[in-house]
Amino acid sequence: MSSTWGTAFRVTTFGESHGAGLGCVIDGCPPKVSLIFQRIQQELNRRRPGQSTLATPRKEVDEVEFLSGVLDGITLGSPIACLFRNGDADPTTYRAMKDVYRPSHADFSTDAKYGIRAWAGGGRASARETVARVAAGAVARQVLETLGSVEIVAWVDRLQELQASVEPTQVQPADVEKTEVRCPDLIVAAQMEARIREVRQRGDTVGGVIRCVARGIPAGLGEPVFDKLEADLAKAMLSLPAARGFEVGSGFAGTLLTGTQHNDAFVPEPEHGIATRTNQSGGIQGGISNGMPIEISVAFKPVATVFVDQETVDSSGKPTTLRAKGRHDPCVLPRAVPMVEAMMCLVLVDHWLRWRGQVCVPPRIPISR
Repeated sequence: MSSTWGTAFRVTTFGESHGAGLGCVIDGCPPKVSLIFQRIQQELNRRRPGQSTLATPRKEVDEVEFLSGVLDGITLGSPIACLFRNGDADPTTYRAMKDVYRPSHADFSTDAKYGIRAWAGGGRASARETVARVAAGAVARQVLETLGSVEIVAWVDRLQELQASVEPTQVQPADVEKTEVRCPDLIVAAQMEARIREVRQRGDTVGGVIRCVARGIPAGLGEPVFDKLEADLAKAMLSLPAARGFEVGSGFAGTLLTGTQHNDAFVPEPEHGIATRTNQSGGIQGGISNGMPIEISVAFKPVATVFVDQETVDSSGKPTTLRAKGRHDPCVLPRAVPMVEAMMCLVLVDHWLRWRGQVCVPPRIPISR
């Protein structure tokens, strides 16, 4: 079940980077949810290759085909199947590398596990697979919005040492989309874009951190032990290609504080009754959402494909030198923003449906939006 995510809202993705196409099957989506297809396509457009000068030049329109589970824009409660046909696949570019292990790619480890691999573009390990996740996440987002005023927004918070200066609770989707790099700090965004273009000219790549906030999420979502909400979020985010680190709330910075500095004091809140003065917990306490905004950060390593000579070995273990070919992003961050949002949506909708099946009272309304 390595290609399936979720318990109540289950998503299975399929397809390879340079195969005929990719897609997903969503099982467990509630019936009678009105889907706005244009919004789903908008999310896919934010992820697709070739969208800006900062992305891979591969051209894919990524138009989604719904094969089942939807009638006149309304979900039926049956499995929803989505398909994306590859239009600009070029496996011939990779033929010269099919017997060579690219440094920091999944080539060797996949061979070690299966004894065979789809060598063109990395197969299932390619970020191309995430087109299906973003489609499923866009469906999940619209299901979540039936709860009320739910908003999920992610942005590029840091690229190498270039750090955005924004208030996480105030960032809006429109702020993120003002720049190609998807950073709401316009001054730092310009520096980030210049850095990406600079390293691209050198045939190199860079990484950084994406921050994501979910507002309007009810208190009570998550489990107290193994399926803690932050544990499932961590697994979801770290399943994304190139993801290497995860934080919730104060994260590692919280280790520099004392308990009295870190604790989130409960205070009366006029509209909803209870809030917390601070949000060091990132909206999750004891593995369960507390109604405050859920705040996470995800670290992404530099893209492994670099266009300079590298030492490696071939499949027989003989030393060789490799200079990669193909079309690749110099930085995954701008296109990873909708991926992070999609995984946040998938985790939250899954836990909401699980919660709904466990108890017979409505969830607490959010204590902060």
